[in-house]
Amino acid sequence: MTSHTAFIVASYGASILILAGLIGWIFIDQRTQRLALQELETRGVRRRSDTKADDAS
Repeated sequence: MTSHTAFIVASYGASILILAGLIGWIFIDQRTQRLALQELETRGVRRRSDTKADDAS
């Protein structure tokens, strides 16, 4: 192996950790946003686009 092997392995390891963290963050945020949307819908708050479809009927 070359003298740069440790640097290359560390770079790949850091990249994998950062990407895994970002993917985890996306899944956590997705769950948070779904729960917030569900809470708004249970309180009766609707999307503006839903009211336009109701008016057309």
